[in-house]
Amino acid sequence: MKNKVIKIGNKKVGDKQPCFVVAEVGINHNGSLDNAKKLINMAHLFGCDAVKFQKRTIDIVYSKEELARPRESIFGNTNGDLKRGLEFGYDEYKEIDKYCKELGILWFASCWDEKSVDFIEQFDVCAHKVPSACLTDTGLLKHIKQTNKPILLATGMSTQKEIDKAVETVGTDNMILYHCTSTYPTANNEINLMCIKTLKERYDCLVGFSGHEKGIFPSAAAVVLGACSVERHITLDRTMWGSDQAASLESEGLRRMIRDIRSVSAIMGDGKKVVYESEIPIKAKLRRKG
Repeated sequence: MKNKVIKIGNKKVGDKQPCFVVAEVGINHNGSLDNAKKLINMAHLFGCDAVKFQKRTIDIVYSKEELARPRESIFGNTNGDLKRGLEFGYDEYKEIDKYCKELGILWFASCWDEKSVDFIEQFDVCAHKVPSACLTDTGLLKHIKQTNKPILLATGMSTQKEIDKAVETVGTDNMILYHCTSTYPTANNEINLMCIKTLKERYDCLVGFSGHEKGIFPSAAAVVLGACSVERHITLDRTMWGSDQAASLESEGLRRMIRDIRSVSAIMGDGKKVVYESEIPIKAKLRRKG
């Protein structure tokens, strides 16, 4: 693969381009539009390129039995109460779209079903994310491909054979394949960053990293290994109620991660051995012979 680049909104993403950083709001807003705006603002403040949400059509994604299952939450006593409480509708997404445009930050969503794709398409989003849980949903993949938007495909909890089929379905021309481990948070010995190189070599495509680890080092290391994009969950407070909060970055963690990621290109250089101007006076002072 030689210098492959795709366009996501007004951003060029790919080889020799700045890392495309996605702050996943997901469901960490806990059903609050005010929380969502605070998270969008946090992502914008520290230089993220985009924010991402999750969208589900509850009665399609979950069975009646699953929705009726007892589950205590801030929304009620059933799993259905929880799922519906976390789901934004048209009015919330219209406000999110407006707010992101005012700030100048891109946004899109992980859609878990075809109806959700059609819903999100109302806002002419810049891309579509396929969550790891949906990688084997060929019908959904084909539906997303018909939008002609860039596809960001997560590979958590997926076998090589399953990834092969998904990549064959969506193609590699307008796609980023994200290395991912679907545990929250992910233990160091299961992050497996070398898989970034494996995916790049196997599919000859752009590869990103969707991280759920504690800390920030693996995300910067992923960029060193060739990830053109990094996605991390963000939160207002890791102690807030919610299943994704503990594996998310608070504001200071996000700030430091962005700082380190943005430093990678300068640190890596171009690989050519040269004597820098700053070395010349040191050379004159210290070199003994030659």
